[in-house]
Amino acid sequence: MNPTSPEPPTNPAAQLQPPRLPESSLEAGAEPDLGFLEDDRVPVGGPFSGVDALLRNPRRIMFQLNQEGGRQLIAMLLGVALVCALGYGLIVGMFSGGGQLFFAPVKIAAGLVFSALICLPSLYIFAALGGSRAGLRDVVGLIAGLLALTTVLLVGFAPVAWIFSESTESLAMMGALHLAFWLVSAGFGLRFLRAGFRHTSLKAPQGLSIWTVIFLAVALQMTTALRPILGTADSALPTEKRFFLAHWAENLGDPVR
Repeated sequence: MNPTSPEPPTNPAAQLQPPRLPESSLEAGAEPDLGFLEDDRVPVGGPFSGVDALLRNPRRIMFQLNQEGGRQLIAMLLGVALVCALGYGLIVGMFSGGGQLFFAPVKIAAGLVFSALICLPSLYIFAALGGSRAGLRDVVGLIAGLLALTTVLLVGFAPVAWIFSESTESLAMMGALHLAFWLVSAGFGLRFLRAGFRHTSLKAPQGLSIWTVIFLAVALQMTTALRPILGTADSALPTEKRFFLAHWAENLGDPVR
């Protein structure tokens, strides 16, 4: 009678191994799919929760956009963007005071919305050409997140902008300061947009890079098309057409005081 072979000892460490990630998340450098992490599935309860998610865990926003209540989330993000844009615009208007306390917030908020609407069709087309499976609602949601994050960061810069607006009369210096704040804020917003498209199977991101340049150019041109936003003029809106680079060059001669 042959002796029974002893069973191989179990490896306690093997029993403690975490569950395997999906194949799509095992590629080198890839992050887990949306919804795989427990934090992704935490609902966004309101504007303050949405802002917190944008700053701390943007994956929550990206995941919730495709869930039930995604349209309400888009509306909430757009509401946050409008409120923050109006708040930052009020700081911009304090530089000149008077009617600019009303016109500057309205023009900044309207300019952001119009820029997004103008660039929405091209973003959808570039995403489709790049192999993205994002639908129109997904693209609108990502743009809403872009605007919300950008304007939230602008509000964070508002106290700095206020102290300079109260201590200098240089239009050129204040314009450069607001432009720097806008570019930094837009950079973080565009990073959110690109991260969102990575989860839509975007295979060719070159179109998204082209769209980024288009969006920034449109937004900058909007500041000239709706001038004056900073400073004053005889009319609330311009009476002549002007390219934004030419407009900036004309105002660079403003003395620093």
